[in-house]
Amino acid sequence: MGALYFLKESVFSDEYALKKGFLQSMDPRVKTALFLFLIIGILFIKYIFILFCIYILCLTLAFLSKINMCFFLKRTWVFIPLFAFFIAIPALFSIVTPGEALVIFKIAGFKLIITRQGLSGAALFVMRVITSVSFVVLLSITTRHFELLRTLRVFKIPQVFVMTLGMCYRYIFLFVEIVEHTYLAIKSRVGVKIHYKKGRHIVAWNIAYLWARSYQLNEDVYKAMLSRGYRGEQ
Repeated sequence: MGALYFLKESVFSDEYALKKGFLQSMDPRVKTALFLFLIIGILFIKYIFILFCIYILCLTLAFLSKINMCFFLKRTWVFIPLFAFFIAIPALFSIVTPGEALVIFKIAGFKLIITRQGLSGAALFVMRVITSVSFVVLLSITTRHFELLRTLRVFKIPQVFVMTLGMCYRYIFLFVEIVEHTYLAIKSRVGVKIHYKKGRHIVAWNIAYLWARSYQLNEDVYKAMLSRGYRGEQ
């Protein structure tokens, strides 16, 4: 339930987009173009100090946009940056990145060497990811989702792609509600304690049920769109 609450708060909250802050007052098209330019630039920057300065700029924009720093940092340092950190770990060692040795230690008889070049490369990679994700999150929480989708059409993103994003946004909310209701129904019938085998059976049954229900809902929505004249662009 905590994970579902975190998802709903992260994806569906328009609280910050409705505030009167610096980024909220900007035209969505200008804001999207500016952020896209910054993110592309981040991919080509090879100096950690410059990336750090851009990240500070991102935090400053978040502050000027009246965004709670704890809220913002939790959503930019979890999941993708953390995953990127684990991806970058092998690059620390001389096996992957040969170079000047910084730290030498042994694990189970194997000699491992952390190189200066490896540490620098891993830090650069993680910093790029953190900075890019921070700007993407900042754009998403300071712009209402329908305005962001409309802006994508201005940049000539295909209509089918924008429509798919919009439908996915609504589907996620619906599926979260289904999972919450299903969990409450199970808890009300079996109580708090349940045997692990029975628990696995319930989870498997609900995965199948959710899949079948989502497939049927997909067909119903598509037929409803066709009946209203949808031909791929309208």
